Amino acid sequence: MKVVIEFYRTRAQDSAHAVVGREAVEVHDLDGAVEMARALAGALDMPQRPDALSIVDMTGRVLLSGAFDSFQCPDEEPPP
Repeated sequence: MKVVIEFYRTRAQDSAHAVVGREAVEVHDLDGAVEMARALAGALDMPQRPDALSIVDMTGRVLLSGAFDSFQCPDEEPPP
C-alpha cells in the first residue's frame, strides 16, 4: 500500500504543527510503514528533529499518529 509519512514539530502552547519532512512510500502494511518511518527519521535531511509523526493513506485517512519517541524501539537512540 502507498502511504505518506509526515514528520512534524508540535508547539506546546497551542499544539500547532509544522511539517519538517514528508515522504510517500510503498509498504506492505502498517508495521512496515512504522519501520520505514524509523529509517527515514535518520536518513531525511530535516531542518529540525521531529517530535511527532503521522502515517496517512492515499485517500487522506490517518492510519497512525503520535509522539515520535513512542515509535522508537527501546534499544534505539533517537535521531540527532
